Amino acid sequence: MCKSDQATTSITSTDTELATAMCQDPTRRALILTAFATGACLASSRSSVAEEDLPGSNERPQKADILVFAEGDRAGEVIKPQDLKAGGPPARAWPKDPKTSVVRKGSRLNEVVVVKLDPAELDEETRSRAAGGVVAYSVICVHTGCPITAWVKAAGGDKDVFKCVCHNSEFDPRQSGQAVFGPAPRRLPALPLAAEDGPLTVAAAFVGKVGAQQAR
Repeated sequence: MCKSDQATTSITSTDTELATAMCQDPTRRALILTAFATGACLASSRSSVAEEDLPGSNERPQKADILVFAEGDRAGEVIKPQDLKAGGPPARAWPKDPKTSVVRKGSRLNEVVVVKLDPAELDEETRSRAAGGVVAYSVICVHTGCPITAWVKAAGGDKDVFKCVCHNSEFDPRQSGQAVFGPAPRRLPALPLAAEDGPLTVAAAFVGKVGAQQAR
């Protein structure tokens, strides 16, 4: 091995000849490393594109789809009501076709934000779409299409609400996602849920038009 490589992770015997060639010819070494990096990037890109281009990945959530975490250490895992802490924070999720295992992340309009609340705090309409106090709404702000990224105290109250930090619109998940502050012209589209001793599932299509009122 090259002296400069002695502190790196050891390589297997099948890689010995390649390592020797790299040490003897610095130019060849640089070319090989560049090829490795390029190949890894292309493989990752192809994998990502292929996954998002699967049939059904850009279709809107369907009845009986299951919700999976969209980010974090548990990305891709099925969400159950007990996985969410009462009172928040919310989690971002994708719908997943249980028959084909295709995650519908081919369109950003399919992503939702879910939060577990006290059922007693929900208005009648919201309660009818909740699963054990868990409610789901489109993550896309209806103002200019930014994602909902904050869970903060409402500007006009002491309850936590969803907030789009782009233009400070706030939405109350207890009141059918009503816009309670800022320039948003309407409520967030709700995704009705169900959960019978298992994962959160989609009970019906979005209630309301998903997306912004204007192109950003």
